[in-house]
Amino acid sequence: MKVYLNNINESWVVDRLKDEWYEYNFDISTRKPKEADIIWILTPWLWKNVRKSTLKKKKVVCSIYHIDFQKFSDKDKKDFLKRESYVDEYHVISEKSKMQLEQLTNKKITSIPFWVNQNLWFPINDKNEIRKKYGLSEENFYIGSFQRDTEGSDLKSPKLIKGPDRFIEIVSLKYSENKNTVVILTGKRRQYIISELEKLNIPYKYFEMVDFNDLNELYNVLDLYIVSSRVEGGPQAIVECGLIKTPIISTDVGVASEILSSESIFNMENFHSAKPNIEYANKKSNLYTVPKGFDKYRNLFREIYES
Repeated sequence: MKVYLNNINESWVVDRLKDEWYEYNFDISTRKPKEADIIWILTPWLWKNVRKSTLKKKKVVCSIYHIDFQKFSDKDKKDFLKRESYVDEYHVISEKSKMQLEQLTNKKITSIPFWVNQNLWFPINDKNEIRKKYGLSEENFYIGSFQRDTEGSDLKSPKLIKGPDRFIEIVSLKYSENKNTVVILTGKRRQYIISELEKLNIPYKYFEMVDFNDLNELYNVLDLYIVSSRVEGGPQAIVECGLIKTPIISTDVGVASEILSSESIFNMENFHSAKPNIEYANKKSNLYTVPKGFDKYRNLFREIYES
């Protein structure tokens, strides 16, 4: 049995996941679609990168991360149905995404969270030493957000499914309670949150593009990570924080209810009472470390191959 993952090259988390798959599962993988028994469409929007003639000859598994039905247009539905004609089974990374997808297809859907690499994401004991490295004061309370927050090319409109407006609301309250609160941001397209923080005179540090080592260190300096999304498939930040033992609270999106304690999940009416449960999140996240985090995927592909 050989599995092929479609090309990505978008400098996104799935690029890393693809590389990790090939590294740890070389025995059942191929980089040539013609040699594959199973085509794994890891990035559904790039499914046309695989020849249709090849898709017709192979068994095809397609991953879907989330569906924003408020923006799901007739064109989106048409594109979905066109792709589905080549798909045999679906994979999602959370039970919530599975419930969304069930509204669009009768085909088999398997929910398996993505693995998390403990060689990249791990706790560092001396938090103060890392803070010194990045010019951060030991006295401050650091809140993190490491995902994009703008919608389009204008770099101003908030990407509302990611909840940057909610993040600002929560941070504003935290800052009113503790003037030592500082926001830590990484990644591209952070202009909306930055502009809102500046309007409110809330201090922040922005590290635009960092490598995995630096990102792990920045996770480690945090006193709190906030996921404020309205719709998510993952996000991977939940399991990454879990492994690193970074305190985290999240809206009830994606894998949040599968990884976090109920006391760590909030809505905008009760976010002030949400509390990180570090040990609970760590225990759950450790279920998906490599290589055991691949086991359910390998079993899934084996079942599809033998069916």
